[in-house]
Amino acid sequence: IPSRCPRGHSPSHKDFDGLWARCEEAGLPILFHVGGEEKMNSDFARNGGPLQPDWLGGAENFTALSFVCIPNSVMQTIAALIFDGVLDRFPSLKFGAIELGASWVPSWMRWLDTAQDAFRREERVQRLSARPSEIVQRQFRVTPYAHEDIGWIIAQAGDQVAMFSSDYPHIEGGRNPIKRFEASFAAAGTPAEARRRFYRDNFVDLMGRGLAEDLRAPANLTGA
Repeated sequence: IPSRCPRGHSPSHKDFDGLWARCEEAGLPILFHVGGEEKMNSDFARNGGPLQPDWLGGAENFTALSFVCIPNSVMQTIAALIFDGVLDRFPSLKFGAIELGASWVPSWMRWLDTAQDAFRREERVQRLSARPSEIVQRQFRVTPYAHEDIGWIIAQAGDQVAMFSSDYPHIEGGRNPIKRFEASFAAAGTPAEARRRFYRDNFVDLMGRGLAEDLRAPANLTGA
């Protein structure tokens, strides 16, 4: 579903509880993908100089500047779902952000905890079952781009949140994403268990009953 806010109401509106309940009962996740976010205001591209070409030469004009805002909508949407109690009402329901990057996640998790501390008198904040960062670890999964420092992300956010994605055959997946992720793991000294969670277990956890049983933990494969 789109990560941008619907018109006239929050994505956490109680009228959506029927949808969340049905997905939780079915064991299926809710996914957000790049393209469904609120776009950067086009006025930012009007800087008095020539228009920056799209990195792939396309018409969407996807640039370094527009890239930095792609997770904004999903950050706000998941925050609303956490603080308004949706994830607590449906504790088995999983959400995923696909191809929206992951380097933003650690500071966002800390920011959510900071909001809980600063606004601790709000009744909805007091009703939360855990720290917002712990709820993120429990129910939210993200896929980093191959150029991101996955070792650092896992060290800061915990090994429950990030999961592998190559976006093959699209060029943004890189020519050898596993090599790049492995280099980051080596530099960070990421434990083998955390690597396994990244390559397989977190995806299996996210997909729930949407993943065929014979793909969950086949002995001859290291990835789902």
